[in-house]
Amino acid sequence: MRAITLTDAGDDRLADYRDLTDVALRRVIEPEGGLYIAESAKVIARAIAAGHPPRSVLVQEKWLPDALELVTDAAVPIYVVAPEIAEALTGYAVHRGALASMHRPALPSVADVVRGARLVVVLEDIVDHTNVGAIFRAAAGLGADAVLVTPRCADPLYRRSVRVSMGTVFQVPWTRLPEWGEASGVLHEAGFELAALALTDAAVSLDAFSAHRPERVALMLGAEGDGLSRRALEVADTVVTIPMAGGVDSLNVAAASAVALWELRAR
Repeated sequence: MRAITLTDAGDDRLADYRDLTDVALRRVIEPEGGLYIAESAKVIARAIAAGHPPRSVLVQEKWLPDALELVTDAAVPIYVVAPEIAEALTGYAVHRGALASMHRPALPSVADVVRGARLVVVLEDIVDHTNVGAIFRAAAGLGADAVLVTPRCADPLYRRSVRVSMGTVFQVPWTRLPEWGEASGVLHEAGFELAALALTDAAVSLDAFSAHRPERVALMLGAEGDGLSRRALEVADTVVTIPMAGGVDSLNVAAASAVALWELRAR
């Protein structure tokens, strides 16, 4: 039967779901192991619609009918556990209906992702998964064509990123960039102007930049606290800043992304 009731959190069949709050462990199990965890029926549905096949599903008894309807592949096991087993296994109280261990798709090339794009978002070393997810949601809602992340940026398919993005990480094309020495050349060759969102004396205001918006823009956003690296600012064609008031000099990176994408959206 597809639905398999398990009563031991130590069961090897549940290994994909073990210690979901341990970020260091998940880096080994997920990106390196070719998996990621989708949480909630809505997110799982969006992942499946994007062509990502589930390896297994974890639910509590009351959500089993929904899981059977959601995952139609009879070869995918649905593990049914009691609430206390789910919490002991994952490390937190699971209350979003279902978890699924998904096969991670191969990342496309940068050239393929930006082909035909006019506005892309570049995330440099943003380590907070909540911010990554929120930026993806802003990108989807405000018309960015793609998101590019640097080698040390947090994983967009980490559970919290996916949840905060409301599944838009499956909607917006994305991939990882190489280091700046190569990445800037790839983006320039594709015809993008690199616009770094940062505070510098040479920065132009966002509205002034938008008034003469280049045909293709790569909006560069930096890490929490430190902002964009020196190397990123060196390869940027323009440094752009959001005019602020009230003695406030900056916004959270996710909020800043939404403001900038709104201003740079296609009209």
